[in-house]
Formats: sequence, structure tokens, C-alpha cells
Amino acid sequence: MHENKAKTLINFKKAVSLLNKVIQMTEDRKYCVDIMQQNLAVMGLLKSAHHMLLENHLNTCFRNAMAAKNEKLKQEMTDEILKVTKLTNK
Repeated sequence: MHENKAKTLINFKKAVSLLNKVIQMTEDRKYCVDIMQQNLAVMGLLKSAHHMLLENHLNTCFRNAMAAKNEKLKQEMTDEILKVTKLTNK
């Protein structure tokens, strides 16, 4: 596994663990601001993982597609990136 993907996986696992903590805190009726802070930490981990995945994709799959002579593939890859970028900004 590439180092970048390993770091991404670590972030996902940390996010899952922290999300379980947020769920438990909510069930235990902990203070709302404390729950929100932990929730923001989960969101930060997921955002970081997303950026790592995007960076890896651009440096591998996307770069290879752009180097190919297949114009249809190039357009499909470009469309995918635009779609993901739009979803990220919602």
C-alpha cells in the first residue's frame, strides 16, 4: 500500500473511532459544545482523508489518463474530478 493511502486509511479509522465516541457522548447526554468539538474533529479527519485521496488520484490515475491518447478517457476523468469538486463544495 502506498504511504499516502496508508495515511488516508489511518484517518478513516481515527474518524470511525472518534465518531463512535461522539455517538456515545450524545447517548450519555454530554455537554453539547463538547459533542460539537468532537464532531468537528471527525469532520476534519474526513476532510483531510478526502484531500489525500484526491491528491493521490490526481498524481496517479488522472495523470496517466491525461498522458494517454484516448480523448474519451481524458474527458471522463476530467468530468469525474469536476463532479467530486462540486460535491465537496456543497
